[in-house]
Order: sequence, then structure tokens, then C-alpha cells
Amino acid sequence: MPTNVIMPALEMAQETGKVLKWLKVPGDSVTKGELLVEIETDKVTVEIEAPASGILRDVTARAGDVVPVGQTIALIFAPGEAGAPAPAPSAAPAPAAVKAAPDVLAHVARQATTARAAASPKARRLAAERGLDIRVLHGSGPGGAILAADVAGAPSAARPEAHGVGTVWRIMAERMTASWTTAPHFYLVREVTVSRLVSWLPQARKQTGARITYTDLLVRLVAATLARHPGVNASWKDGAIVRNADINIGLAVAIDDGLVVPVLHRADTLSLAELAARRGDLVTRAQAGKLRPADIQGGGFTISNLGMLGVDAFNAIVNPPQAAILAVGRIADRVVALNGQPAVQPTLVLTLSCDHRALDGARGAQFLGALAELIEEPLALLV
Repeated sequence: MPTNVIMPALEMAQETGKVLKWLKVPGDSVTKGELLVEIETDKVTVEIEAPASGILRDVTARAGDVVPVGQTIALIFAPGEAGAPAPAPSAAPAPAAVKAAPDVLAHVARQATTARAAASPKARRLAAERGLDIRVLHGSGPGGAILAADVAGAPSAARPEAHGVGTVWRIMAERMTASWTTAPHFYLVREVTVSRLVSWLPQARKQTGARITYTDLLVRLVAATLARHPGVNASWKDGAIVRNADINIGLAVAIDDGLVVPVLHRADTLSLAELAARRGDLVTRAQAGKLRPADIQGGGFTISNLGMLGVDAFNAIVNPPQAAILAVGRIADRVVALNGQPAVQPTLVLTLSCDHRALDGARGAQFLGALAELIEEPLALLV
């Protein structure tokens, strides 16, 4: 029996995936674990590994196809096993006019009694994405119908206010909208003095020899605080609060296509040097679009740090189905009370966004207070 290559489900809310590129073509020999195909999900582009060794055949999803989760997109036959080869996804397509003719003629027939320009559905979609008025384009299809190739060759309209977005950005927008409209948000804000944290950073770099950042220190401190306040490391699922067994912390990372949240798994068990190495690897691969499925799964709490971009404070949107997300502002010198007198100290502002269904104000405040204490006196934990 051949092994099915299916569209994977990489997260709870995923319904479809988009095939970006096949790394092998039908007829190629593949080894189990070898990179096989690039898939775009709602969060990130991932490279899917071959589930078995053998010969790749019967590829049914080509580059650009959006496929439901769980659907078979190819088969891998064992050597010598029967199976007819399928045409390679990268094979040259038939001439555009011939390939599109049935769709175009059917579309022309449907539109014969309207004033709309005759065009294939794909041509209309491409024109909309590029901001083109399809009525003014010249078609090369049957009866002057406009084909996708006609749209591709036309100059883009000057519409700076309209920008097409990729799947990652679109689904990010949909998920954040759903979170905003379904999760009752509330926010807890705490300004924290970080003079000890600032002085500890160069010492930590010297002791470990690693390129440790403030984000690494915060992940270490957040992980320790979550261990003491497990109610924050939870999710609202099917009308119940579900606590996560492991402390897996996601880091919001901005990329060209949107926002992704790679996960530092079991962050509470990692040393500072290990945290720095894993964080650096995840961020680098996220920005290169090379995250693996496991890299974005299992997050129980998220940190979003915009301090490096000069932001003082902000309210983040909870990353569903998690109960909370921590927004971190920049470290800046501010006037604070010290021994009853005004003094200038480096501080940062923490904002904890909470889903009130899974986390109430008292528990959120206890977590934020404990985290603030660790940040102000971190040395015993970070040594």
C-alpha cells in the first residue's frame, strides 16, 4: 500500500493549507524525513518532510492550490510497487489560451447578457489583487476574453492605498479579529525598575559566552513565574479552563508576510545559554520562512516585545486559545520614587492582556506582581 502525503494540521484552528512549492517531482526517489513540499499555513511557511521512503507519485495538488486539512496531496510508493506516475508540478503548462478555453467559454456564456467584460475567474481575481479595471484590458482569449496572462502583462494601477496580502497576513487578521470579538480582554499594567536586570546582562553574556538579550532574560523570568502561577499557563477550550502540562512560551516575531509566533518548548528547563541559542535559531528561521511544524505548535503563553522599536507600552491581543500575552515596552530612564525622593531609574512597562474567560483579574495581578519582583531582583534566579 502506498503512503499518503496529506495536508497537515499544524494548529487547532487550521482548516486549509496552501501548496507553495514541491521540492521533489513525481518519479523522484525520496527518503523518510527528507524535505518534500513547502506549505503555507495561517501562521507561517513550513517545509513538510516525507512520511516514508519510496517513489513520489500521484501529486494532486500543484503550487498555489489551497487544500483542506487531511486531504491527500500525493502518494509515496515503495520501490517496485505499482503506481502510475503523475505529471510534475513544475512541468510546463499547456498554452494559456488552450488550457483556459473551456473555463473562458463557459464564463462568456454566463456573462453574455451583462455589461461585464468577458474574463476567466482567475483573471478577475488577479485583476482585483493588482487594482486593475478589467473592463479596459485587451483579451487574447476566445472572443476577446481576458485571460490571466493578459492581466499579468498589464501595468499595475496606481492605487497605493490597496495592498494585496499573503495568507499569513490574512489569517493573522482573521484570527486576531476573532480573538478581539470573542475573548473578553482586560489589561493589567505594571512599571518595573530594571536597574539590576540591566547590570546583570553584560555579566550573563560574560559568564555564558552567549549572545544573551533582554528577551532571553524575560523568557527565563516569565517561565519561572508561570511555574509558580500555573493558572496563567492555560487556555479556554470548549467551555472549560485547560491548564498546560508544559511551559511553552511563544515569541511574537514580525516578518514581511505578517506575524508568526515560534515556540520555546519547556522554557523553564533551559539555561540562559540554551534559551539564547534556541531563540536565535527560531527567529532566524522564522524570518527566512523555514520554520518546521513543531516550531509553531504547543504555545501556552506569548511574549510580544516591541521595546527594541522604541515603543513605551502597548496592549497586545491575546493569541487564541491562550489565556494571556505579555506586552513589553522599551527600557528607558524615568523619574521614580526612591526612598521617598525623586530619582532617575531605568524602567520598563509590562502590560498583561488576559482572556477573562480563562483568567480573572486577581490571578493575573498575582502573576504580574510576582514577575515584577523577579525582574527587580533577578540575580538569584539567573545565576
